Amino acid sequence: MESHYHYATVSEALAELRQKGFTVDFNLEENCIVCNNDKFNPDEFDIVEVYRYEGDTDPADEATVYGIESKSGVKGVLVTGYGISGDSMSTELLQKLGSRK
Repeated sequence: MESHYHYATVSEALAELRQKGFTVDFNLEENCIVCNNDKFNPDEFDIVEVYRYEGDTDPADEATVYGIESKSGVKGVLVTGYGISGDSMSTELLQKLGSRK
């Protein structure tokens, strides 16, 4: 279920997601998302909420905030900057992230 709220800033979105229990920080890696030593492939997590931000004057200010939950119950956030670099990511991961923007 995707959220229908919009927060004015990335910081506000992150604070609200943390209050909702999205407490870990995910990062992108080759063909998965990672948190500490845990790696999750695209079929092992769901994107629960998405917030997209565009800079008023600089396209490089664009960011997307994802609220993610793994099938094992780990809830966290992933923040991506402008133009996710797809060079080292699998097509499956790019499609999962891109389909919810």
